Amino acid sequence: MNTTQLECFIAVAEHLNFSRASQELNISQPAVSHQIRALEDELQVRLFRRTSKSVELTEEGMLFLADARHILKTSFDAKQRLSKHVHSTTFEIGCHNTLELNLLPRLLRPLCKKYPQLRPTIQFFPPSSIKGLIDSKKIHAAFGFEEKPDLPSLKFRELCQAKLVCVCSPHHPFAQTKTVTREQLTDSIIACNPRQIPDALFALQSTLISERAPQQPYFVPNVESALTLVKAQLGYVLLFDVPALRDPQLCYLPIHDWEQTLPFGICYRADDDHPLLREILTLCTSASITESVES
Repeated sequence: MNTTQLECFIAVAEHLNFSRASQELNISQPAVSHQIRALEDELQVRLFRRTSKSVELTEEGMLFLADARHILKTSFDAKQRLSKHVHSTTFEIGCHNTLELNLLPRLLRPLCKKYPQLRPTIQFFPPSSIKGLIDSKKIHAAFGFEEKPDLPSLKFRELCQAKLVCVCSPHHPFAQTKTVTREQLTDSIIACNPRQIPDALFALQSTLISERAPQQPYFVPNVESALTLVKAQLGYVLLFDVPALRDPQLCYLPIHDWEQTLPFGICYRADDDHPLLREILTLCTSASITESVES
């Protein structure tokens, strides 16, 4: 079944005349008859009753007419969309968690405005697999923390130095102070799955857990779950703080005597020749996308 067969069938069904259908379609009458016969053979039904004086739709022909019109319209609409289609440019961005989505509007808005053909794709992966995906060219770039530049094929553009902080609810006793000390971190800690956080953060939270009673820690699969428990006032979580990733409902307190920092930025292949990569890197830096909206 093809569109030519459907066009011939619909034209004959509307005119009930092969000669008029051929004139409308600007093809010969034998060609119209051939297309109808081929369609009937494929469907294994007779669509028309033909005599020397008249042409009538059979019951099967009447039933098929609505389907034929629908199929032909769908085909026509698809051709119209494709004929107007502008070649799109894809760009795959990796993120570790949904918090990092806060970085993307300030990056993608001006970029897509300048390049309407850009079609960005955002995917989530654990930190342990991000570099391998970039190296194998499954994604073009990813936001994250730089700890071990162990793949020579990759480059890292630092956007900020993220400070270690204690994140708690506004109702938590810590929230009444501007900073906390390591000695104060005796309340219930909420610990994230090591696959979902930087190794340095896992080491720090492990140190605190080893100093606590076994019943105290809460173990959660990801950062989003940890922040949910923080909002429920079940404890605090340690994070490396990127201002643009903060949850406005929570308090972010520096740890006075535990002042570790970790570079946060965007990782990419050094030899990636994607036409927009360099511009994205420039935008990441010039737009200061890691700063909080309020700043």
